[in-house]
Amino acid sequence: MTPTQLRAYVAVVRLGSVKQAAAELEVSESAVSLHVAQLRKEFGDKLFTKTAAGLAFTPGGLRLASRAAELLGLQDRTILEVSAAKRGRRLLRVAASNLFAEFAAPGLIELFAKRAADLDVELSVRDPSTFESLLLTRAADIAVGPRPLVVDEAITCRPVMNYRLVLVVGPDHPLGGVSASPGQLREQTWLLGPSAATDLGAVPALLRRLAVPDDRQQIFQSHAAALGEAKRGRGVAPALAFTVAPDVRDGQLNLVMGAHATVEAVWHSQVLTAPGPMSAAAELSRFSSTPRAIQAMMRGAGVSVGHFKPSVHVTLWS
Repeated sequence: MTPTQLRAYVAVVRLGSVKQAAAELEVSESAVSLHVAQLRKEFGDKLFTKTAAGLAFTPGGLRLASRAAELLGLQDRTILEVSAAKRGRRLLRVAASNLFAEFAAPGLIELFAKRAADLDVELSVRDPSTFESLLLTRAADIAVGPRPLVVDEAITCRPVMNYRLVLVVGPDHPLGGVSASPGQLREQTWLLGPSAATDLGAVPALLRRLAVPDDRQQIFQSHAAALGEAKRGRGVAPALAFTVAPDVRDGQLNLVMGAHATVEAVWHSQVLTAPGPMSAAAELSRFSSTPRAIQAMMRGAGVSVGHFKPSVHVTLWS
């Protein structure tokens, strides 16, 4: 069993087609079929069969898919760690939800990285629904964002920080300072950051709770850009209360009042549960809920990740 064989098999599993796997890996279909045949021979298992609806996997085939992704993740992580160790560095890979990455992660990472001179921290913005997979395949060391609906037994989930999501409008907007009803809110143009495009989190939960129509939602590349539009009076924007407090005091934004315009939520950290000495990921998980860390997240540290593409954005601190 070789990494090349496993990569071919994982691609077939993910794409559901030998042809598409070959195209993605930039090899011939016969090469992918050969790798799969070698795995079938080694395990004595068909792994999968073709059906009219696509590929049907055997129980062994499904287990191999899970283990293969995990092994390949470990291989990639080992390469990174050996390379970093050669330079006398450690690498900590943090996956974060859009909202946390844009407003809270810079201050937290800046403060945490100062605690260890040999530590590099990599931040990637990911959909919270992928956190479990990223951790189990070792593609990320720690994930921070909304709590998952179900926590895998191999993962430790800890609360990081309570926060309040509020609705804000421009200074001349008719809903400024008004207790708005769900019906009034549904009629507004909603100015949203990329977190609205995910399924987990306070923003999508609020949109579902109020049943905001899709044609009333405008999504921008950052939450800061959405707030900029709100200041111009072009709609209502969800925002973290601690980030917009200065603008509210200065009169650049007004709060929409009422229970329907506020959401209380909690960011959680997730790391793989592992015995032995505390890893850098576990240390960050514990540190992130301390008063110093929370103050750093609320104040920031001058490191901006506001200008990112909604898919993935990576920044390095060292």
